[in-house]
Amino acid sequence: KVTIEILEKYLADRYKGWATDQRMLLKLVEELGEVAEIVNMKAGIKACDKENLDRELGIEHADMIHYIVAIAALNDIDLNSIILEKDRVASVKYNHTINLEEFMEKEQE
Repeated sequence: KVTIEILEKYLADRYKGWATDQRMLLKLVEELGEVAEIVNMKAGIKACDKENLDRELGIEHADMIHYIVAIAALNDIDLNSIILEKDRVASVKYNHTINLEEFMEKEQE
């Protein structure tokens, strides 16, 4: 399975030295547009010539994750830690019964 840490290392290696935040952001926005297009196709708002929209939607989500993690990697951001921290704060703020870290611990039992 792909982990955030491995993907960050891979993308840092792939993009360090030549890619920029701006370039990665533009690619991310492009992929978001493709997600929006497929969502509109699924809703019947836009004409569709593709056969498997769910698969296409998955591919475009993977592309978005790629560029989000690439931006983090280029900036030496530890997404794993940030995600857990952000979720802990949100869980308290919104009175969730369990936070992501607790959920992960439960899943490992």
